[in-house]
Amino acid sequence: MGKLETKVAIVTGAGQGIGRGIALALAKEGAMVAVVENNADTCLRTANEIKALGCVALPVICDVRRREKVEAAVSAVVKEFGTIDILVNNAQATRDQVLLEDTTDDDMALALESGLLATFYFMQACFPYLKAKGGKIINIGSAAGLDGYAGWAAYAAAKEGIRALTRVAAHEWGKYRINSNAICPMANSPKMQSWGAAFPDLLNAMLALVPLGRLGDCENDIGRAAVFLASSDSDYITGHTLMVDGGHTILR
Repeated sequence: MGKLETKVAIVTGAGQGIGRGIALALAKEGAMVAVVENNADTCLRTANEIKALGCVALPVICDVRRREKVEAAVSAVVKEFGTIDILVNNAQATRDQVLLEDTTDDDMALALESGLLATFYFMQACFPYLKAKGGKIINIGSAAGLDGYAGWAAYAAAKEGIRALTRVAAHEWGKYRINSNAICPMANSPKMQSWGAAFPDLLNAMLALVPLGRLGDCENDIGRAAVFLASSDSDYITGHTLMVDGGHTILR
């Protein structure tokens, strides 16, 4: 029996990369997974992968930047499964490697709407169901926000805002047995691969600072960390940021 049997999970941005890895890892532990994704093709692909494993998945196509779409997505999940136990806010879009002085209003809006606001919308929409019997919120942050990487102004702002929401929820919703934590990952995702191909010197410099010497696997490293935070193993952990990055950023 898996650690998440009978649990219902929403994973946003689950069509590829880290979101897909987390969705697969949760499903393999028995969770019924709502695969929330704006891209219909990748949404269905991940859902079908989960079903091919003999697990339960619901594809939900959603523009996470719009509150009404988020509320409709949550309603669809509740209609299908009856409740929500686990919320993973992974969706995030951004324009990469843009200096602060060149960042446009559109760049900032894209990052904030798809990341920070989407996380906010899903947390509010899922709250009544999590409040009813407790649950787990896992938000995806980034070391780009913690360390303020050059070229990532909009993305860093969105990710630090997400970590702030995580901490506030931990303080406000702990009394309802809702655990709210963040993961800051470093994973060999398709996005990371394309970025590394465009900026190989930057990738090599970054890897030189990773004590474990490699990028994480989206499912086996990042997904398994999400399983821990989604399961009863983490019942006494809330408001925490877990760096799943091979030691690249060691918090003090």
